[in-house]
Amino acid sequence: MGVGLTTTVVFRNGLLIDGSGPEPTGEVDVLVENGTVTAVSETRIEAANAAEIDLAGRVIMPGLIDLHMHPFLTNMNLMKLEDTPVSLVTAQASVVLNRLLDRGFTTIRDAAGGDWGLKQAVDEGLIAGPRLFISGRALSQTGGHGDFRRRTDDSVVCSCGSALHLTSRIADGVDQVRHAVRDELRKGADQIKIMVSGGVSSPFDSLEGSQFSMSEIEAAVDEATRAGTYVLAHAYSAEAITRALTAGVRTIEHANLIDKPAAELAAKRQAYVVPTLVAYEAAAQHAANSGYSAGMLDKLKKVREFGLRSLEICRAAGVKMGFGTDIIGDQDLHAQEFLLRAEVLPVHEIIASATRIGAEVLRREGRLGVIAPGAIADILVVDGNPLEDISLLAGHGEHLLVIMKDGQFHKNLL
Repeated sequence: MGVGLTTTVVFRNGLLIDGSGPEPTGEVDVLVENGTVTAVSETRIEAANAAEIDLAGRVIMPGLIDLHMHPFLTNMNLMKLEDTPVSLVTAQASVVLNRLLDRGFTTIRDAAGGDWGLKQAVDEGLIAGPRLFISGRALSQTGGHGDFRRRTDDSVVCSCGSALHLTSRIADGVDQVRHAVRDELRKGADQIKIMVSGGVSSPFDSLEGSQFSMSEIEAAVDEATRAGTYVLAHAYSAEAITRALTAGVRTIEHANLIDKPAAELAAKRQAYVVPTLVAYEAAAQHAANSGYSAGMLDKLKKVREFGLRSLEICRAAGVKMGFGTDIIGDQDLHAQEFLLRAEVLPVHEIIASATRIGAEVLRREGRLGVIAPGAIADILVVDGNPLEDISLLAGHGEHLLVIMKDGQFHKNLL
């Protein structure tokens, strides 16, 4: 629900949680002016002409960040998107984005599919949703995870016409990779995504296989780095992860089959891993009706089996993990990523992954993922304490009394 902009707001007596530790900060006042947090104090803040909201000891926390989302992929059976016009999937994506904001996600990194137009629509207020950091179309080698052609299809992939073809583009060889990176940046990509291993939803490649040559990956990293941004890589196997990290990739997506040496390399290089466990739970529920082949089901079984272990390996190695979900189609399970991670991780670390660490990945430290002077006013008020009950964040926003993005109330039940 959009409830408008109040220029100056004081939240009083809020219990501050931001993932910085296992206990909340003592009760604070938070002053918001013109979309920015300008003061946080354990003593009373006085501000002329401010609207005051007494939280009475309720939890106040930063808006959540999902680092791996695909709002444009609105059907788990990806081949159905081949017959879906961009106009229809854009309307469907607007609903997805609105519901993400309803769940307290004020920022997402679109990991392929979303374009500059969708981002601009959110920025201009035409669509209610989280701010977007877009990757444009992901880069895939021929026959790689982003090559959706059937075995009998010898046509050249066209990037026009259907929602499916907005998801990825094929680039082979260093020159084509450089061109593709430059072209996605030209079209507004905030970061570049490449596919360096097989995947569950691609029927013809091996989950453990490595994709792109080292020189191709290095070319993508070089182009992105010189443009002031970075590369994220879809990667499952330890070998693919190691190759990507060696080439300079900054964030590894999924990483279910990571091993100790690969995790230690990620920590050494100060790279990030973004697990997406709930995606496989959603796929398991819908695979039978989504055209999954026997081979795809086998791959799905494997990544589900090793998902929680990958979190333990990364944590033991000191790897920073961001919060991602990779939910495609049905969004009902989206925020249950919190519950899955809580099986092996401390709750405050999970909250940090969806706030502070997410901001680090996006290179918006101090601006996103925190409630501190100078931060963008993305603020949630929770009816309960997520450090004691993480399920408060795992539903559809039922326990969120206030959702503020950019200083504007999306929801205010106080």
